[in-house]
Amino acid sequence: MSKIELYKDFKPVSRFKKYNLIVYCLAVILIWLSFGWIGIVIESSLVNIIMVGLLVFCLCFVGVWNILYYKSVVYNLNSTEMTWKRGVWFRQTGIVPYNRITNVDIVQGPLMRLFNISSLSIQTAGYSAQKMAEINIIGIEEPEPLRGMIMDFVRAGGVLPAATGGAGDGEAQPLCGSEVIDELREIKSILKKIAEK
Repeated sequence: MSKIELYKDFKPVSRFKKYNLIVYCLAVILIWLSFGWIGIVIESSLVNIIMVGLLVFCLCFVGVWNILYYKSVVYNLNSTEMTWKRGVWFRQTGIVPYNRITNVDIVQGPLMRLFNISSLSIQTAGYSAQKMAEINIIGIEEPEPLRGMIMDFVRAGGVLPAATGGAGDGEAQPLCGSEVIDELREIKSILKKIAEK
């Protein structure tokens, strides 16, 4: 995999197309097999021809969809956020600021190991209570350097502070670390005075 560069779009590795095709073809075959008993029960050659024709159509459909889906998947990293887009019929796009990222996991199932690809599962503060990730970067050949790059940006940017200080011009500015501590000390002293009364 070529080195991922900031401000340049990147895609999953080309092996991801084969992996994705196998996964979806297996799903189609399993669904088809769950209805395959219809041809056996009815014992009609017409029904069997229709069932086989349906299977062939669905597999061809998945093959074409897989090519279009691969072309649609694009990721981009810059110094403050990552963007992604994907989808054939229903296009999805998203922006994930680094300062909202809470967790980056590498996911690799048995079939992914066979193709030597992984996915990065990225959770943000808004999605931390949910089991699903906000974004999955799929089909990555070497996930560790990409995860390291993302985590470096996360660590460099810090988290968004909950408290803001007055800027004087009507715009709220984030408090720096020492200002937050001073604010907390002031709140503590006010709470102490209230408790003493």
